[in-house]
Amino acid sequence: MNTLYRLFDLTGQVALVTGGSRGLGLQMAGALADAGAQVVICARRADELATAAQALRDRGQPVLTLQADITAFDRLPSLVSDLIERVGRLDILVNNAGMAWAGPAETLADEHWLRVVDLNLNALFFLTREVGRQAFLPQRSGVVINVASVGGLQGNAPDMKTVAYNASKGGVVNLTRALASEWGPRGVRVNAICPGFFRTRMSAGLIDKSASVVLAKTPLRRIGAEDELNGTVVYLASQASAHVTGQHIVVDGGASTTLFGDMFAEESLEAAS
Repeated sequence: MNTLYRLFDLTGQVALVTGGSRGLGLQMAGALADAGAQVVICARRADELATAAQALRDRGQPVLTLQADITAFDRLPSLVSDLIERVGRLDILVNNAGMAWAGPAETLADEHWLRVVDLNLNALFFLTREVGRQAFLPQRSGVVINVASVGGLQGNAPDMKTVAYNASKGGVVNLTRALASEWGPRGVRVNAICPGFFRTRMSAGLIDKSASVVLAKTPLRRIGAEDELNGTVVYLASQASAHVTGQHIVVDGGASTTLFGDMFAEESLEAAS
């Protein structure tokens, strides 16, 4: 293995991926396994975990499963300690589990706000805190990768009413910075990935409804394809990013660089002149 490839090698490391039974979480888990990590995928539903694990094993990737609801906050200390006892160590934590709830801000029910914030932000922090306490800080090494969103960097179009999602993901982005600053001197790196539109079960309906608007605003003129977060997660998990912490990497085809998409296309300017 040459020096460049060795930078991305995760052999001997153990990675925990929450929300790892489907969608982007499953894809990233597969990428980490391809890079040599022993991967543990975590999700609430046993049937989805079993299906995901078999899919990875069919590709020759060893994987372990952890059935858990990470919003059961009081169970997280024993969840982490039991997992460490089972696998020996933890080196990488990918906080991918998340949800969205659409609805006008003025009528959004308290319970819906709390469900989104509890999973997307509170559970993410409480689990990370526990992994830090029990694994990363004692061993003075570890990598946290938070899956935030471009929705945490900006608002959405007026008809995309996801205020709880945007607020929670914005919290994740700044939590990443704060935790990186605090834990960096103790050997732990913390970064975030901010995906744009990728087709998942959670986003499919919104993409179908707003595809033309999304594509017009995206310089690469397409939705994110399967596996297009894989390089980013392996980079952030590996020694290739050894001097990178407190950062967020946007993976959105360039959509966040544009303001009005095709509103000011050449033909529109000619018509207005």
